[in-house]
Formats: sequence, structure tokens, C-alpha cells
Amino acid sequence: MKKCAAEFFGTYCLVFAGTGAIVINSVSDGVIGHVGIAISFGLVVLAMIYTVGDVSGAHLNPAVTLGFFAAGRLEFARVLPYIAAQVLGALAASVTLRLMFPAQRSLGATIPAGSALQSFVLEVILTLILMWVILSVSTGAKEKGITAGIAIGSVIAFEALVAGPISGASMNPARSLAPALAAGQFQSLWIYLTAPILGALLAILVCRCVRETGCCDSPAPAKPPNNPTL
Repeated sequence: MKKCAAEFFGTYCLVFAGTGAIVINSVSDGVIGHVGIAISFGLVVLAMIYTVGDVSGAHLNPAVTLGFFAAGRLEFARVLPYIAAQVLGALAASVTLRLMFPAQRSLGATIPAGSALQSFVLEVILTLILMWVILSVSTGAKEKGITAGIAIGSVIAFEALVAGPISGASMNPARSLAPALAAGQFQSLWIYLTAPILGALLAILVCRCVRETGCCDSPAPAKPPNNPTL
């Protein structure tokens, strides 16, 4: 229950801060700007990794949870509870923003600026890069440590900077589903529910091609030193 609570509140903070920046940028005549929105997403993920990474792993993303499971780092019993907690946390954040800003129609929903295929491919590649970095800096299914927070937060920020104007740079089914439900904006939602999952799964293949054998398996427990210093 504590792990699910961590995923719920962590995803709540992610969606509230990230999509909240989009909403506030809209009502404040663009004061935050595209760069500010991208940085907001990166910083809140970085903060949540340091906050709940040692509790649940700070997945905050159904695609990441499924990626860890497919990589053999997460047992199946945790997959559905984690995803449910993430979706509910994201939805609670979008409902909060709906109550605070009732005049806003999109609530930060991700909608392609170009063709559906263009955004689909972008979301696959963006999530592949993100999941590859996560697999490389995490231990087992936990994103915890100095390098994990900085690396993952930075990747999210720069991908939002680069691809945000085209696809919205979601990389997260929960982040896209929640504002869509709260705002009733369902056009092209299938892109953001499927492309991140495909990208996360492809990242496992890339990781195995680049890293040593067994890189995507749960690491064996470390052996204590022969002469520990007390």
C-alpha cells in the first residue's frame, strides 16, 4: 500500500505541476513559456525521484512500469496496482486543475500539432530514449540516487523542449489520459496510450544491444565485504 500511495502522490505532483504549468501559462498570457513548461516537467520528476524513489521506484508512468516488468525487474503482482495508482493520481491532479481553472478547456491535454503518424513516431522515440536512460541509471526497478534524478529529469526536460510543440512530449499514458478525461478531449488519445508503451519495450532491446548480458535483469543482492569496517 505504501508503494501504491507513493506512486499515487508522485504522479499527482507530476501532472499537477506539469500540466498546471501549461494551464497557468495559458491564463497568464504566456508568462511561463515553452521553455518554462519543459523545465517544470523535468524538475518535478527530478524532485519526485528523490522523494519517493526509495519507496516505490518513482515510476510515475505506466509505460515505465510495463518496461520494468518486461525487462524482468518488476514482478507482475505490482504492475496493475502501480498503473492503477498512477492513473488515479494523474486524474486527481487533472480534476484539481479543473476545479481551480473551470474556464480552461484542454487542461494540458496532449494533442498533435501535425499528423497523427508524426506524433506517434515522435512519442515512440522519445519514450525509447527515456526508458533507455532509466534502465541505465536505475537499480532493479528503483530510480534512486544522485545520477538517476538528474539524468531522468534532464531527459524529460530536453525532450519536452524539442518535441513539445509537435506531439506534446507526453511519454506517459497517465499524463495524457487524465487531462483528456477531465477536459473531454479524446482526439488522438490513442497515440499517447500506445506509443509510449511501444517505445518503452523497444528500449529494452536497445539496452540489451548496448550493455552487458543480463543488463535488464534484477541484480543479485550484493555480498557483504569479508572485513567490514565498523
